[in-house]
Amino acid sequence: MGYYRADEDGDYLFKLVLIGDAAVGKSNLLTRFTKNEFSLESKSTIGVEFATRNVHINNKVIKAQIWDTAGQERYRAITSAYYRGAVGALLVYDVTRSVTFENVRRWLKELRDHADANIVIMLVGNKSDLRHLRAVSIEDGKAFAEKENIYFMETSALESVNVEIAFTEVLTHIYHVVKKKALEVGRNRRALSKGKMIVVGSNDEVSAMKKPGCCST
Repeated sequence: MGYYRADEDGDYLFKLVLIGDAAVGKSNLLTRFTKNEFSLESKSTIGVEFATRNVHINNKVIKAQIWDTAGQERYRAITSAYYRGAVGALLVYDVTRSVTFENVRRWLKELRDHADANIVIMLVGNKSDLRHLRAVSIEDGKAFAEKENIYFMETSALESVNVEIAFTEVLTHIYHVVKKKALEVGRNRRALSKGKMIVVGSNDEVSAMKKPGCCST
């Protein structure tokens, strides 16, 4: 899983991407989290934008670099560059528009085709404040997330509900993944320095190896 050491502003720099259909509120989620702002007259994102914000996790300063792009098909050519280096993703749909939820499956496939296999993904049902217009139940969102083994949360960029929590949860999970991998690398290096052998291969390959003292017939 790729991640970057940050500059003097933080201990780590994590790239997050926002994906999902147009007009689901990706840009407003970004500005609410990074600037605590919301615009009812926000225009469609053209190309790519990103913003940063520092978050404290376990006494470390994490600089979140959050990328936002348009959901329209005509901007999909930027896909590869957009996902490159991303360690976290918020897959956003609009709880008042069923089609945006139906398209989540396609977005998730694209994400998994282009991003790192260990990327931390959170499904986000945005615009939860529009209760009278709800078309996608919270149970449907949870069920999809559980089936795909990703995280889930409903948010309201307008009312600033769960926006902070959603981003912070993703960053926290990324941090734990990075720390776990760093520990594994450290253990492997210590094992090699002590002359121990590390076997790399599948379980079948390992189990097929003869044990010491075993003789063939």
